Amino acid sequence: MRIHAIIHAPFEQLGAIEPWILKNNHQLTSTRIYDNEKLPDVDQFDFLILMGGPQTPLRLDKYPYLRDEIELAEQAIGKNKVVFGICLGAQLIGEALGARTERSPNRETGVYPIFTTPEGEKDPLFKTFGKQFDVMHWHNDMPGISKESVLLAASEGCPRQAFRYGDRAYGFQFHLEMTSDSIKTMIEQCAEYLPPGKYVQSPDQLLASRCEPINYKMHATLDYLASKVTSI
Repeated sequence: MRIHAIIHAPFEQLGAIEPWILKNNHQLTSTRIYDNEKLPDVDQFDFLILMGGPQTPLRLDKYPYLRDEIELAEQAIGKNKVVFGICLGAQLIGEALGARTERSPNRETGVYPIFTTPEGEKDPLFKTFGKQFDVMHWHNDMPGISKESVLLAASEGCPRQAFRYGDRAYGFQFHLEMTSDSIKTMIEQCAEYLPPGKYVQSPDQLLASRCEPINYKMHATLDYLASKVTSI
């Protein structure tokens, strides 16, 4: 299977996604958008992953290259590819589906639970995770949800945590891929996301996070999405 990842910053890498790709002997290519690398043609991959990053679709004037990513996601969805977005990536998928990104009611940084919606409880992926489970958060925005999309999860701090479009496009505002090393790097590079707040943990709390159960759900998600590639 050909997987292509779009990476938006040197400090937001694939984390727990990369060992899953290697273990399953999939082909990985990537675009480091922060290095002005060129996006692929939509026919060059089976599975598109849009990672998180410090950019925002709310400022396309500042980050005009995000328009090209939005168009690529739209093309991939139109061709029935598997498309998966994390944080900024989820917002870009929402934009590709015609739904505008918005500010989240609360900044969330740290491990906090999310809660599945009634639709999420019936979703073939989310129903395996239970009605409530912990994830890593690191965001200030949230994706728009198009009329054709299904809202799967919310949190106390943010009403739009996950959505699905069709059966092979998913957007997660939260992070399942972050490892202990990822967290250390994010603390060093993104201190502005750590002001005191109701849903903002301290660096010490972040460093004490148990990533393994969260990463397990990342691998389960990838297993499920990979099964959709073979069913095309």
